[in-house]
Parts: sequence; structure tokens; C-alpha cells
Amino acid sequence: MTNQLTPENILKTGMAFWPAKTLLSAVELDVFTQLAQGSLSRGTLAEKVGLHPRAARDFLDALVALGFLKREGDRYSNTSETDLFLDRNKPSYIGGILEMANRRLYPIWSNLTEALQTGKPQNEIKTGEADLFEKLYADPAGLKEFLAAMTGVSRAANMTIARTFPWQGYHTFIDVGTAQGDLAVQIALANPHLRGMGYDRPEVGPIFEQYAQAAGVGDRVSFLPGNFFAEDLPKADVVLMGHILHDWDLSTKKMLIAKAFGALTVGGALVVYESIIDDDRSQNAFGLMMSLNMLIETPGGFDFTGTDCTGWMKEAGFSDTRVQPLIGADSMVIGIK
Repeated sequence: MTNQLTPENILKTGMAFWPAKTLLSAVELDVFTQLAQGSLSRGTLAEKVGLHPRAARDFLDALVALGFLKREGDRYSNTSETDLFLDRNKPSYIGGILEMANRRLYPIWSNLTEALQTGKPQNEIKTGEADLFEKLYADPAGLKEFLAAMTGVSRAANMTIARTFPWQGYHTFIDVGTAQGDLAVQIALANPHLRGMGYDRPEVGPIFEQYAQAAGVGDRVSFLPGNFFAEDLPKADVVLMGHILHDWDLSTKKMLIAKAFGALTVGGALVVYESIIDDDRSQNAFGLMMSLNMLIETPGGFDFTGTDCTGWMKEAGFSDTRVQPLIGADSMVIGIK
């Protein structure tokens, strides 16, 4: 007997914005942070986060059904995951990326069809405003949110790189496009013998330094302001680029890889990590949709396969390359000089 076809996956995917927006609104309303100290009755929780009586029961019970809250009687509490990752006051908070998704990505993704037909960004650039990065870096509050979002989306992979890359043979590293500095901080925490630098635009400096000091590695990790379009990269044993290359077109990607090659000592390593698309381009749906996000957000950015990246590295002069899975959709591509 053949399995009967059902439309379940079609409907689940087509309506996936329902659970997505339910979770994003819960983060926006600080539901999980309010519950971090313990369970609350529906009435108390609704009052604390500003829910209308008509909405409160369905909204909170939807979060229970989706697996983001627990309920006993009329009292709600966080799950282990939401308590760890969505309490704004914990260092493990990853909600920054969800805040950005709610405020920026959710609205502009409604224009995906236009992006597919025109090949043009659908964000602020579309209305003649400043370039995405110029706009972000000009707004201190927006910049802080964006950098926290980058930490949220990268934290698990950062910790994996800090633990699994063979750091024992190296002494110095530089994290290019360091953002808040989580990758540099995680590497320093896991490898006390290393000294590192975070390299990014000057506006990032105070946010990076505060983050490194709070993590207790400010004595071994420093910030270096710079512009990788205009300057050579500083010398180091290891150069890291996390979620950087996909922002740019092919010629810029190759330019940055060449600059990394020039900055490395012989035997040094370039570590590129992204949501690397599988070579068959049929498995890593997140990586492929991240590339669509670059279509919406940038004039020329796109995500790529491991084979694409190792090819660019070899073209730049790297002698030995490999692709290594990290966690979830992320992998790192390593090139040795």
C-alpha cells in the first residue's frame, strides 16, 4: 500500500509565519525575561507584559503548544531553553537576532517576490536611504542591537570554533568584522595562551571593549579600528571572518581572502565561517535562505558552498584547505598558508 500524499508540509511551511511572529512578539514583549524569576499567573504575567485580556490566554497557551512555555493550572513558566537563551539578563541571551528579525527582517521579507524579480535589495537602500551599514553605524542604539544580534546568531558556533580548532600551534589571532567581539572572547576564554584583536569600524570599539572586559579577557583581547576596504589587515597567526564574506559580491570576497593571505604568517590559517551551503545545494535550507536574505539586504552579497570557498582560497595562494561542520547550519572553511 502506497503512502497517501498529504499537504501537511506545504501548509506547515506556508503558514510558518504564524509561529515565527508569535515567538518574535513574545521576545519583544519580554515574556521570557519576566518569567526568569519564576512562574506567574496568567493575570499577573499579562499585566507585566501589557497583554489585552482578550489576547492573553490564546497567546500564552500558543507559546505552551509551541514548546516555549510550560503551564500548570493558570501559572506559566519558561522552559529550560527559553530560560537560558531568551532571558534578556543572562549572558547566554540570543534574542538580539530575534529582535532584529522582528523589527527589520520580518517587514522587508514581505518584499521577497520583488527581490526575486528585480535582483535588488528591499531594505532602506530601496527608498534611496544610506547603505545598510552606513545607516546602522550612524545609529548607536541600532548598532548595539545589530551587534548583539550577531552575537545571538553566532554564539554556539563561536564556542565550537574556540574548542575545536587546533589553537595550540598558534599565538595570535585577529577577528575581522568582530562586531560585539563574541568570537574573540570565546577563543580567549577557551585558550589562555592566545592574544587576539577584534578588527572593525571605529564605532564598534566601545561596545567591543565593554564586552571583552565583562567577560574577563580585556587584558588579552584588544580592539583595532580599521576599514578593510582601504587598509591591509594586521599581521596574525590566524585570521577569522565570521558571517562577513556573504555580505559582499564575488570580487570583494576574493579581495578580502587575498588580504587575509597577505596578513598571515607562513603556516598561518584563515578561518571563514558562515551558513555554508552543501555542495549539492539541496540540504542546507537555512544557508540557502540566508543567501536570499543577502539578496534582500545587500546589492551583491550571497552565501556559498564549501567548494566555492576552498576554490577562492586556492586562487589566493592557500595550499591546504578543508571544510569542517560546526553546529546547526554553520560550517567553517579553513585555509593554511
